[in-house]
Amino acid sequence: MAQATNTIDPAEVAKFEAMAAEWWDPTGKFKPLHLMNPVRLDYITQQIAAQFGRDLKAPQPFKGLRLLDIGCGGGLLSEPMARLGAEVVGADAAPRNIPVAQLHAEQSGLEIDYRNCAAEDIAATDERFDVVLAMEIIEHVADTQGFTDTCAELLKPGGLMVMSTLNRNPKSFMAAIVGAEWVMRWLPKGTHEWSKFITPDELYALIRNAGLDAVDRKGMVFNPLTFGWKLCERDLSVNYAVAAVKR
Repeated sequence: MAQATNTIDPAEVAKFEAMAAEWWDPTGKFKPLHLMNPVRLDYITQQIAAQFGRDLKAPQPFKGLRLLDIGCGGGLLSEPMARLGAEVVGADAAPRNIPVAQLHAEQSGLEIDYRNCAAEDIAATDERFDVVLAMEIIEHVADTQGFTDTCAELLKPGGLMVMSTLNRNPKSFMAAIVGAEWVMRWLPKGTHEWSKFITPDELYALIRNAGLDAVDRKGMVFNPLTFGWKLCERDLSVNYAVAAVKR
């Protein structure tokens, strides 16, 4: 059972806990996520709207949907989802991330249920969700299949999982390790381990084994000239996202 699987890698948790105070600093160590966040939100909202027949132009289009943000960090995704009307639970294994997220949500006038726990802890209860987000986290866990199984278990039948990660190839090494960590110094060296990056075929296999059907995938491509991100149908060479539905 998924709840019996410990997918947490303590060394990975420690990396992000050490940066907890900087979650909401757009020029700090999470600058890459702040730059990427609009594109991540575009993809997530498009997939939720398509799966549940919601009009994104309506006020609070996700009202009535229960959403779990796994590895929520400081709440960069949880807060926009709450503003769109979803009932949001944010879970993170790093204890220092939760007070940062709670304080920022309170200052923003948002009600978000933040918890310092693993996804398995929630899966062990009877809580289930319409949407599970697992963005930029699977490359940091100890057991990728166990983690994907847990995400699937947390979904209601017909529920939607959106997951993003990094492809494993020479281009992603140059972009995410050499470029982001060594040259631009956006992230501390060692934040990512290239060997833990996951190819789209590998992720699709994990998803199928967990009892989910992949319904969409897109690349998230960075343009160094405009310093902006865009969604791309064909280019999955570095960052990419996948949407899957529980059978």
